[in-house]
Amino acid sequence: MAQWHRSKLWQKSSILANFKTPDLLSIVIVSYNVKYFLAQCLDAVQKSAKGMGAEIIVVDNNSSDGSVAFLQNKFPQVQTIALQENLGFARANNIGWKQSKGNYVLFLNPDTIIGEDCLRNINHRFEEDEQTGAMGVRMIDGSGRFLPESKRGFPGPAASFYKLSGLIHLFPRSASIAQYYLGHLPEKAVQPVEVLAGACMAVRRSLLEKTGGFDERFFMYGEDIDLSYQIRQLGYQNYYLGNTSIIHFKGESTRKNFGYTRQFYKAMKLFVDKHPQGLPGVLFKLAIGAGAFLSGIKQLLPSPRKRFAREQETTIVCGKGADCVGLEKKLPAVLPGAGILTVNDTRNLGSFIKPGSHIRLVFCPQELSYADQISATETWGSALQCWFYCVESEAIITSSTKGAMGMTIELGGENGTGKG
Repeated sequence: MAQWHRSKLWQKSSILANFKTPDLLSIVIVSYNVKYFLAQCLDAVQKSAKGMGAEIIVVDNNSSDGSVAFLQNKFPQVQTIALQENLGFARANNIGWKQSKGNYVLFLNPDTIIGEDCLRNINHRFEEDEQTGAMGVRMIDGSGRFLPESKRGFPGPAASFYKLSGLIHLFPRSASIAQYYLGHLPEKAVQPVEVLAGACMAVRRSLLEKTGGFDERFFMYGEDIDLSYQIRQLGYQNYYLGNTSIIHFKGESTRKNFGYTRQFYKAMKLFVDKHPQGLPGVLFKLAIGAGAFLSGIKQLLPSPRKRFAREQETTIVCGKGADCVGLEKKLPAVLPGAGILTVNDTRNLGSFIKPGSHIRLVFCPQELSYADQISATETWGSALQCWFYCVESEAIITSSTKGAMGMTIELGGENGTGKG
């Protein structure tokens, strides 16, 4: 049984033994009401960490969905810090890394799926280059689309204006207009960049101790930009591993609405106030103000709606073995009337894709590696909907049809379905 120890802010479950290996990697995951995404994330992390000196720490931001009890039952080997209030992204991550022991700390979102080689690639980069202060990886969403925030430049006056105004989307490969996302740099190359994404950001512990970690004044956006900037100021490089891909599902907080624009504006203003640059800083504030205004005007305009005719619905289960067979028996309750097929791999999926068809591809992780699932999502995600079955949670995580936002489908319960 886990031994619990109480303090003012959190309860902490049993701690792994003290590691002395020089290459220990600590994975810190801050979670809030996403226990099914978290289960899939942890299963992938454990497979990626197999054979390595690694520890996994989950900091729960006072979830109300039973995440802590779920973790204790399904993942007792994972360290759990249960906060008694929602302290936000930055503060929770700081609590997590300060409880860790690794020489390197990976901050990872719970709505991610990493491949089996991901953690070794990160560890290897740190070990081979002492000037690498932090690193991130290539991210795709649940429909296989590359996420440009995987690699970024510092948000100067022009870059912030082009991003907020939307001009960046008209010239996505421009070295000047798309400088916020470094659109001119190849997305699959290993290269130094200025800013990394907090959704998957590995940092040397020594640098976290020097900087204090994430600045807790940032509410939702900007803390990863600030930490990336501080690491560069200390003389270290931030590296983007374009040869390592992960899936990052998009949450409700990423919707590009007035709230997002306001929070981004406030984050950029705080960044400028923290790192004043004289006249460029004044221009910076003017630029982000103008960009935020144009963004607000753009959001008032109606968005075109696409309609798709669906002639048939087919669900393809990819995998084999007991878990796959068990999943086939549960799917009819969730998808009444849909045809269900089983394939052993994803190489011949093109033969199933017809005009007007609606196809779901369900991955069985026990029979298909996470690296293969990520690759298949990138290959087929634009033509069909990818579902990821987690045996531990008896649930499926996927992306909705609205901007690839993350959603959950429960396979248990009285009616066999449930979405969140």
